[in-house]
Amino acid sequence: MQRSRFGRVVSVLSMSAVSLSAAGQHSGLEKRLTPAEIQALPTEAAGAGTSGLPAVTTRVLFGDPTKPGLYTIQLKVAPNTVIQAHTHRDMRTAVVVEGLWHFGYGARNEEASMKVLPPGAFYTEPAGDAHFAKTGPEGATVDITGYGPSDTVYVK
Repeated sequence: MQRSRFGRVVSVLSMSAVSLSAAGQHSGLEKRLTPAEIQALPTEAAGAGTSGLPAVTTRVLFGDPTKPGLYTIQLKVAPNTVIQAHTHRDMRTAVVVEGLWHFGYGARNEEASMKVLPPGAFYTEPAGDAHFAKTGPEGATVDITGYGPSDTVYVK
């Protein structure tokens, strides 16, 4: 009986040690970026998961929007840019970082359907739901997170 109890105690202690050891290891997914480090990231015009317009530059902050998995991209949209109604295959969430982002839902870009979103505002882009946007004279910066692969399909 004592051996059996001793065996269970050793087993529990071994599993605990393995768990504690694993808890101390890093997943390799950790990422911390200061604003200066974000500004230093490479940009591309019309990157994956964006409207495809040359007035939109993209920085990939995390992951890869062209591949399966979590990603975050930062869009910098030039002043007075209009983005027509389009959809994405993945569910996305977004936060306005700078400027005023005029955003609406629907198959047609209609001023009456837009809401002006200032810095700090949050919105969603449900998979397959059409949406549209525009910027004013100050342009806008928006951080978007989704689960790729992403795409952009304009509404006809």
